[in-house]
Amino acid sequence: MKLKALALSIALAGAANAHLAANAHPVESPVNPDTRPAFDITTAGATTDGRLTTFAMEVAGVAGSVKPTPVGQLNGAKVESYVWPTSLDPSTVGFDQGSGILALAITAHPDFDDTPLFDENQDGDPANDGADWHSHWVVLVEDDRCGAGLKVRDVSPGQDLLPATAPYLPIALDSPGMSPILDGRTARITVPVAGAENASFDAVTAELQVNEDGDTPLLCVTGVHDIGSGDLSLPGRVMAEE
Repeated sequence: MKLKALALSIALAGAANAHLAANAHPVESPVNPDTRPAFDITTAGATTDGRLTTFAMEVAGVAGSVKPTPVGQLNGAKVESYVWPTSLDPSTVGFDQGSGILALAITAHPDFDDTPLFDENQDGDPANDGADWHSHWVVLVEDDRCGAGLKVRDVSPGQDLLPATAPYLPIALDSPGMSPILDGRTARITVPVAGAENASFDAVTAELQVNEDGDTPLLCVTGVHDIGSGDLSLPGRVMAEE
């Protein structure tokens, strides 16, 4: 599934959905027998208490049960992900304002570790945890060289703004250390984002790939398993907790 024709709809969704917020609802998606159940989105939602925001999605199978096959090196390394693209500006979490699509992701990638501040598997080594599911904020932008038409934005650490917990890779990626929970059919994560009420969001399951050839962006979105809305129209709305 290509995202090239859909990326613009994300960029416009914040403005387009502002007047629709009162009628927005959690994202619902029919089961697709052609999609792997672990990545076949059925519903997604988000709530906030004004300080903390929780994003969740349910899939037809067991969330997190499928991880990438290791390739044994960084170049060509695969990343599986559960992603919530949002209408929030990247500056909300410390990236440059207006620099792309801010998305929250739960990812796993056995060939590398990009959370140097955290020891997810609690074995005393913070540099060997990539295969465990963990969290990222990323900024996505269009790039036709990527299979699905999107990449994680290239940056220059020290010049472009990055959050304090970013691993200082040359891409707009933050490793905030918020622990995701994958339990049965549900993947969810809570992050400190104030003022998120009424923000729009969608749900996506996707594969990414690391490229070190110099001709292709460092981290490309190479394929999409499922899009909750079907068209990345960001129909979901972050709701205040009752």
